[in-house]
Amino acid sequence: MLYTSERDKLRQFYVDTWKKARMGMPMEPMEQWVARVIEMHPEYHQLLENEKLGNEYKPEDGETNPFLHMGMHLGLQEQVAMDRPNGIKQIYQQLGEKLGDVMQTEHLMMNCLGEMMWQAQKNQAEPDEIAYLICLQNLLLKH
Repeated sequence: MLYTSERDKLRQFYVDTWKKARMGMPMEPMEQWVARVIEMHPEYHQLLENEKLGNEYKPEDGETNPFLHMGMHLGLQEQVAMDRPNGIKQIYQQLGEKLGDVMQTEHLMMNCLGEMMWQAQKNQAEPDEIAYLICLQNLLLKH
């Protein structure tokens, strides 16, 4: 039950932040950051405005979890800001220059992030930053 409660609190934070952004209310820096990510995803605006929090979003049913998706944007942006793992900031900048599109850049990089996290969970191990960086470097070669 703790999982559901915490999940719902996090989801409610997205809903409340989006409401504040739409109303032009003052926001804390974290809320501003989250609002920018929400703005990048108009396909999620109605969901947040209707405050639909309870869905399970099962990938096997072809569903994307919008809260996980936006959270991955935030996680990636934080990694880039901190340049952790070392070198990710440069890859982000180079890929962004090649593609000319922030969303496409982040979505491609999030595929690598998701793979790293899935492998760590599957193997019950720490995330493999080296494999993550190799995946990210391969994006530069492909694009």
